[in-house]
Amino acid sequence: MVSRLNVLKDDKDYGACGLAAIINENGEPFSGRMIADAMSIMDERTNGLGGGFGVYGVFPELKDYYALHLFFDDDTCRREAMQLFEGLFEIEHIEPVPIKPNRLKQTAPVVWRYFVKPNLKEINERGISEDDYIVNTVMKINSDVAGAYVVSSGKNLAVFKGNGYPSEVAEYFRIDEYRGYSWLGHGRFPTNTPGWWGGAHPFALLNWSVIHNGEISSYGINKRYLEMFGYKCTLQTDTEVMTYLFDLLIRRHGLSLEDVCLAIAPPFWSDIDRMGEEESEFHRSIRIVYASALANGPFAIVLGGEGFIMGLSDRIKLRPLVAARKGDFFYLASEESAVRYISPYLDEVWMPDAGQPVFGRLRTKVGI
Repeated sequence: MVSRLNVLKDDKDYGACGLAAIINENGEPFSGRMIADAMSIMDERTNGLGGGFGVYGVFPELKDYYALHLFFDDDTCRREAMQLFEGLFEIEHIEPVPIKPNRLKQTAPVVWRYFVKPNLKEINERGISEDDYIVNTVMKINSDVAGAYVVSSGKNLAVFKGNGYPSEVAEYFRIDEYRGYSWLGHGRFPTNTPGWWGGAHPFALLNWSVIHNGEISSYGINKRYLEMFGYKCTLQTDTEVMTYLFDLLIRRHGLSLEDVCLAIAPPFWSDIDRMGEEESEFHRSIRIVYASALANGPFAIVLGGEGFIMGLSDRIKLRPLVAARKGDFFYLASEESAVRYISPYLDEVWMPDAGQPVFGRLRTKVGI
């Protein structure tokens, strides 16, 4: 029998993504082996075209410096980028990201990290904050510097990702040798964009990192909205857009995490109409002011930040998201099996309601 897809000559890949996130709410660092094991149980949700991890609290000795992780096409690109860096930053330390060669080595970019602080003279002349300076630099590198791509740019944060299964990426970047108080993991089944090293999750900007399962069908509207504020969406992927939306709404507009979720996944108008007058007016205001930030489509998103992880699904929950607790650990994942594989006897496990955020947060500032 000829499949309907072949008859329609539809060459789109249909599949899912797998995600997981863990935070020790007491701030105790733990090895990346735990998140790698959680992701290993969800290989059927991906196809080897994207895997990645993010870790917070990983560089305590250099926590006051922005830890820029970059992909380069080759060493020539890296040397050219260094000439740019020397004028933009005060550089504290530079090193290649340690690897353990495996099959990914055949297609791997050159990966280095730079611990930097913005050039104070440049900051003062431009009259902007350090964070805005970093964001502007990331946009410039990703759009204008051929052969270079900024993987992550936060403090005390590292992102490791590549074109492979999560287990292969974990082995390649030796993540079991890193320790942090919070980890994110993702396995990608690319649906709308090619599988490549920079297109894997997490996507990160400053201390925000995003992993997501599903599809943001409002990508075009969201992208144009962000471009009004100077963001350059160069990667043609919806997860990049979501990362920049969180930065815009939280850091620049000063919204709380809860209010950002109301902008991205607001109640339906019919639900707002049934609210009390004051509550209804508040929700109407959010929907009107941030209409272009609303995310349509089926999705489950995990946002990582300094001292927290947050999970959010679309308003009718077309993609799965499970939350759980065990002692000081809080977990999010696409499947309960991923959590139980690393923590069989949970204190609590549940599926968060559609469109309702769920949080794991540090109880203290330990580890930041």
